[in-house]
Amino acid sequence: MGKKKVGAIAIKSWAVLVALGLGYQIMAKQAMAQDATTRNANMGQIEQYLMERTAEIALARSAAPESISRDAEVLVLGRQGYATAIEGKNGFVCFVGRSWTAAFDWPEFWNPKVRAADCMNPESARSILPVVYLRGKMVMAGRSKAEILSAVKTAYEKKQLPDLESGAMDYMMSKSSYLTDAGEHNMPHLMWYSTLTDGKDWGALAPGSPVMAAPYWFFSSNEPSQTKGLPPILVFLVGVDWSDGTAAGQHN
Repeated sequence: MGKKKVGAIAIKSWAVLVALGLGYQIMAKQAMAQDATTRNANMGQIEQYLMERTAEIALARSAAPESISRDAEVLVLGRQGYATAIEGKNGFVCFVGRSWTAAFDWPEFWNPKVRAADCMNPESARSILPVVYLRGKMVMAGRSKAEILSAVKTAYEKKQLPDLESGAMDYMMSKSSYLTDAGEHNMPHLMWYSTLTDGKDWGALAPGSPVMAAPYWFFSSNEPSQTKGLPPILVFLVGVDWSDGTAAGQHN
């Protein structure tokens, strides 16, 4: 796929990425956000976040090209949180993210329909995945959003969570993911995690650029009371083709 086509897809799908927790400047129209908040303000029943094991493994593997995911560790979500279903060989870890692995102020934070296939590289698996483990454990124990956020902050303050590793990235290229109730529900893309504080350093959001950027923890709030205790993490995104090699926009 050419750079112009990738950029066009990225721009067209921007609203979807906003709803996913990957954008902050055009945080959807207020009416849409209010509607999503009304529908997804509270945690669903635990069962709503669970999947049939074989289906979850297949969806997790579809996050990345088969050449990568076939030797990756695969996680599944259980009643105690995420656990290894298949041991890996290459350092990558594939899993199906749920809505509550996204930004804390996303209106769809508790949306039980979200099934986001991820495949993290070794650097991301060592430094971002521990946060996912903690969130999953807390959610499956019935903890509130405020309690989850507090637990993450405390874990960082006590050095129980690692610092972000250089080169941390994530494949999200599955045709079968469901990322949001907004727009077309899905878009294949790659993500990079960075300690940078300004997306301009990557040309993010510049006219004609296929690169997007957003803060990892919160969409639009930089209030000290919310971000104190959390390391700054900026996520960069670039739209790509589907993991099976077909062009983005083609679902069959």
